[in-house]
Parts: sequence; C-alpha cells; structure tokens
Amino acid sequence: MYLKEEMLYKLIYVVVCVLALFLLLPPVREYSTLQVFVRPIYLLSLAAALTYIITPIVRKTAIKFKSMDVPDPRKVHIEPTPRWGGLAIYFAFAFVTLYNFDFSLAQKGVAIGGTMLVLVGMIDDRYGVSTKLRLLVQLAACIVAIYTGAKITFLPNTWWGNALEYVITVIWLIGITNAMNFLDGMDGLCAGLAAVNSFFFGAVAVRTGQPFFMFLSAALCGACIGFLPYNFRKNKPALIFLGDTGSTFLGFTLAGIALTGDWAVDNSVALVVPITILAIPIFDMTLTTIMRIRAGQVHNVSEWLHFTGKDHFHHRLADMGFGKRRTVQLIHLIAICLGINGFILYWVRLVDAALIIIETAILFLMLGYLMVFVKRQYNYWANLVSEVAGMTEPIKPMDD
Repeated sequence: MYLKEEMLYKLIYVVVCVLALFLLLPPVREYSTLQVFVRPIYLLSLAAALTYIITPIVRKTAIKFKSMDVPDPRKVHIEPTPRWGGLAIYFAFAFVTLYNFDFSLAQKGVAIGGTMLVLVGMIDDRYGVSTKLRLLVQLAACIVAIYTGAKITFLPNTWWGNALEYVITVIWLIGITNAMNFLDGMDGLCAGLAAVNSFFFGAVAVRTGQPFFMFLSAALCGACIGFLPYNFRKNKPALIFLGDTGSTFLGFTLAGIALTGDWAVDNSVALVVPITILAIPIFDMTLTTIMRIRAGQVHNVSEWLHFTGKDHFHHRLADMGFGKRRTVQLIHLIAICLGINGFILYWVRLVDAALIIIETAILFLMLGYLMVFVKRQYNYWANLVSEVAGMTEPIKPMDD
C-alpha cells in the first residue's frame, strides 16, 4: 500500500513538472496576456505548480539546516517538523511576479517589505530573534511600503489627515502581519486562509478591472494552494510548516495587497471590503488581545508579540469538540462566506452594505460568545467528571 502511494505521489509530481514547463513557454504566457479571464487562471496555475515542485526541496533544506519545529505543551503537533515552508511560497510568488513583471510601484514596495520579513523569519525559525528586532523589521517594511505609495488614502489632504493615514497604515500592516502569524497553529489553517483571502481580492480586482491588484492576488493564491498538499494532508500530519518565514510574509503581503486596491473610487462603502475579507485574522487578534489583557498576561506590544498560548480562534473551536481538521475546514468555510460578503459589498447601496456589516458583526459576536462560554462550561464539567471518576488527567476533546 505504501509503495502504491509513493508511486502515485511521484507520478503527480512529474505531471505537475510537465504542467509548469508548459506554462513557462513564452507563447503560453503571451496568450494569457491577451485574454482578460485567462490571465488570473494562468498566474494562479503557474504559482501553484511551482510551489508544489519547490516545497520538497525546501523541506530537505530545512532538515539539513535543522530548522525544525519541536513539539511542546503550547503546540498541537506531536512530531518534529521542518519549518521554512514559507520559502516555497515566496520563491514561487516572486518568480511568477518577476517572470511576468506587471505590477505597480506600490506593489513593488509591498514585495520588498515581504522579502525583508522572509529574511528575518528564516533566522527566527532557525535561531530565534528577539521580539524587538522582529518589530523593528516590520516597521522598516511598513516604511518601504508607504514610501512607494502603498498606504491608506481616504482622509482629507491636510497635515493631520496625512499623519493619521500613516499611523493607520502602519497599524494595519503590522496588525494583519501578526494576526496571520497567530493563526499559524494548525495544519493547513494559515496557508488555506491566505488562499481564500487572496482569491477574493483577485475576484474583486478582475470584476473592477484592476490588473496590478489582480496580478499579485492570483499569484499569492496559487502559491498557497500549491503548498497545501504538503501542509494539510488527510489523516496524516503536515510534512512541513510555514514557520514565521511564511506566516508573516503572507500576512504582510495580504495587508499590502489590500492597500494597493482602489476601494472607494465611486463608493465609500467599499472601504470595508478588505476588512470583511480579512475579518477572521482581525477577529482572532482582537479576541485574544482583549482576553489576554483582561487576564493580565500581556502589558505592552513586546509581550503581545512574544506571548504564545492555546487561546486563539482555532484552539477554542478545537476545544469545543470539532477536532483539528474539522476546525480548519470550518474556518475556511467561514472565510469563504466572508469573502462572498466582501465581494458583494463593493457594489451594493449604503443600506444593503449596512445590513451585511451588521450581519457579519453579529456572526463574530456569536462566535466569540460561544467560544468563551462553551469553553468555560467544558472545563467545568470535564474537571468535575475527572474528580468523580478519580482520573489524574483532564478529559480531552476527541479529534479526527
């Protein structure tokens, strides 16, 4: 049985290599540039194929250089697993971008900033770096992005309006970057979520005729899809993790891509579209931050960045009995629903948009209430049953 599976994987790998070579042919690339709807499919497919091909190479490299994620009580995996998976996504994304070379100055700034985070993430995954250094590099990446034009632009063109735009842009970039890093706690979660988010950014870009915006969205979506077969396997643990190399790169790039889109040209309501599409990382970051401050676990930005624990969105859902795999699938489905809402929001009237926003807010209020309340009840009854039965360890929820 094992030999048959190995032969099948090798056959698939060869087929994907042939597909990548076909897509790299200049006539195929030129044909895609002439077809509006073929272009994003071409970019997505090429990025997915390249990531699928590169990931095993990156995995062997990570093992050779001992960039391994060792299990501990704060983590959900049980076997040492190579990191640096984000390098495969980054290389595929960068190659597709450079090979086609069709993006704006602001998006170049986002790409440069993402590269800075990849470099410090590699060091962090192998040796570890201080939270202060990570924050300084993130601030430097934000400055590069803002300097090239990737910033929020909806306030009055005054000194205070421009200053506030810079502040909001930095908060947005650093917030989403670390929110995606926080969500990288289960197999397939972060990469799958980034694939969904970038897909809907690309869908909006195609519908509104924003080629530069579509370009990066499609390439990032494809790169994430190509990584999932190694990171989200059925009934098997991941072969490789994104690591901080990948999660921070995905977060910064998604946040930067959102800044390069035209959201409020004809409709100011469209400003909430990127917030709706990226609502899950925003919700998780907000919920965990509030709960940790209330519990006295974090007191400043450095502690916020450094603190790790099993109190995130996905941990709470798993503790409710969903199990790891179903938790990831549920979050992906919620992300798809939010992406559809974001896609619709771009064109609806003010009243319709208000109803969609209220509906989304109610959804997250319900999720937040259920996760906090149900977990408390679960802990109470689990401990009670353990005491009655004379058990030495608390009951754990069933997994897949």
